[in-house]
Amino acid sequence: MSLQQFAETHEVFNQVPSLDGANLYRIDLPLQEWIRRYDGGWAEDRLNTYGALAGGPLMQAGFLANEHKPQFKTHDRYGNRIDLVEFHPAYHELMRTAIEHGLPSLPWTDPRAGANVVRAGLTYLHSQAEAASGCPLTMTFAAVPALRLQPEIADIWVPKILATEYDPRNVGIEHKAGVTIGMAMTEKQGGTDVRANTTRAYPVGIGGPGQAYELVGHKWFCSAPMCDAFLTLAQTDKGLSCFLLPRHRPDGTRNQFYVQRLKNKLGNWANASSEVEYRGALAWMIGEEGRGVPTIIEMVAMTRFDCMVGSSSLMRQALTQAAHHCAHRKVGGKVLADQPLMQNVLADLALESEAALALSMRMGRALDHLHDEQEDKFARLVTAIGKYWICKRAPEMVYEASECMGGAGYVEETILPRLYREAPVNSIWEGSGNVQCLDVLRALSKEAGVLDALFAELGDGHGDARLKAHIQRLQADFADTADIQYRARQLTEDVAVGLQAKLLLEAGNSTVSDAFIASRLEGRGRVYGTLPRGVDVEALVARSTPHLA
Repeated sequence: MSLQQFAETHEVFNQVPSLDGANLYRIDLPLQEWIRRYDGGWAEDRLNTYGALAGGPLMQAGFLANEHKPQFKTHDRYGNRIDLVEFHPAYHELMRTAIEHGLPSLPWTDPRAGANVVRAGLTYLHSQAEAASGCPLTMTFAAVPALRLQPEIADIWVPKILATEYDPRNVGIEHKAGVTIGMAMTEKQGGTDVRANTTRAYPVGIGGPGQAYELVGHKWFCSAPMCDAFLTLAQTDKGLSCFLLPRHRPDGTRNQFYVQRLKNKLGNWANASSEVEYRGALAWMIGEEGRGVPTIIEMVAMTRFDCMVGSSSLMRQALTQAAHHCAHRKVGGKVLADQPLMQNVLADLALESEAALALSMRMGRALDHLHDEQEDKFARLVTAIGKYWICKRAPEMVYEASECMGGAGYVEETILPRLYREAPVNSIWEGSGNVQCLDVLRALSKEAGVLDALFAELGDGHGDARLKAHIQRLQADFADTADIQYRARQLTEDVAVGLQAKLLLEAGNSTVSDAFIASRLEGRGRVYGTLPRGVDVEALVARSTPHLA
């Protein structure tokens, strides 16, 4: 008997149809609704176009850019020190597409109502395809307010920052129409405590704002070291000051900026992070001498907002994958998404995802209205609150989504392992959880009217007794200042979920808001999938499950 007849051992069935090529905007009803709610409806076509790119060619580019990590080349073949980081073409495709579509520039070039909301939406889509490229994109976007503090420097750099042209060549800015900006703040001995920095700045001439200095020292973390220039910190006789340090000097020669090595990171693989030294590197002072931290905070505030958006994006892509898998996979002859316990888990994940999106988009709206005192104070406080809470929630949620897919969620052919590796970075970058909570206390204690702005935003519960009671507890907690630093994480969490509940309630979808309030303000659950009785889990799952055309 021939064994040839057994060459085909089994039929492939009960597998999930591919999501390749899905339009990430069209399949995301919550995103569409929150964009419209906060004045972004004018960009529907733009978001739809980018959704198709993010779910198609950019998604494929993301896999390639992670498979082929950046490579550091110290010297050329002749022995010359070159300090170049080489990226796979897929990484350049991600950067080029984002820049051409205005992700680092839109609110500055078209500052109409909803501009920051639309940019957040575009970033939300882009980061689902590949989050690591978001690092240089967000730093380029966020550098503009800081540079504008020094108009003569801004006149040179900002037009090229805002240009929708990507040019990765290692040449001076006079040869480029478009540039990218990085940041280098922390040092070995201090980390987040940047006032412990030892890098020194020596004036080339008279010194002072807008003047040239030479910097000597190091930076323990310099992300995206192939950017065209970096905002960095160094000590002068008047204290820690902010500088713009380009990769090339005005005469076209390389600056004295040396990459020591690339960081071997848990995730964020497509982006290069490095250790660098300044050996007399030429730089220009930005802002007031000795006021480097307040100056660079102009940039950090914006990048912290992007941490909120980026973590929300990871959560959404994880939910998309899990919901799609469970909508098609059968266990025990029944589709997973139709089974009560899985419905509880998926609905809980959907609530977490939409609440993160709602708070992020509300922050975008605040950035669109900073001329309003209430919105300005709201943004000052909620940037830290949102970054703390959303970034903290992302790793756990991505893990739970992976578990919904079983072993399929644990292999590299799916995107879930990459999302899980990526999830912690936004909580660590630009100030870890404790830093954010202490910043919340700093804003409340040192900036008049911030606490009043918070409670004005929260209101009186909007007709919901549970939210009203939560707000009243918050008021009592803030009135009690004893050991408030010890309680800072709990206070920040309570504010975050209170704001999320209020935003969902205001939006008018009672299925979403009732479930969130019942589970987050009243619930006893410690893991996802512990929603109380009475929640319309089927409606919540249907709302966030991709429906492919």
